[in-house]
Amino acid sequence: MAKVHEYKHAGEPSHWAFHCPACGCTHVFDGRWAFNGDVERPTFKPSLRVHAHEPIGRKECHSNVVDGKIHFAADSGHTMRGRTVDLPDWPGTA
Repeated sequence: MAKVHEYKHAGEPSHWAFHCPACGCTHVFDGRWAFNGDVERPTFKPSLRVHAHEPIGRKECHSNVVDGKIHFAADSGHTMRGRTVDLPDWPGTA
């Protein structure tokens, strides 16, 4: 099953997205990241740092996606910090 989804702009690939189980939303890699091309066991380099604004305060998600797994960095601001989990299937590909 595909773990990432490709988005195109004007018919050309523009970015890849995955669903983050820690944040409950989509995170995006664009052309600044290297991608191994494998949608089932994706690897993106370097790490991704996402800032999400909440009603009170700010949450940060810092992760590495390697071989279809998400490694959440210890400096992430959510309960999955420090853990490694399988990347979930992209909705609609199961």
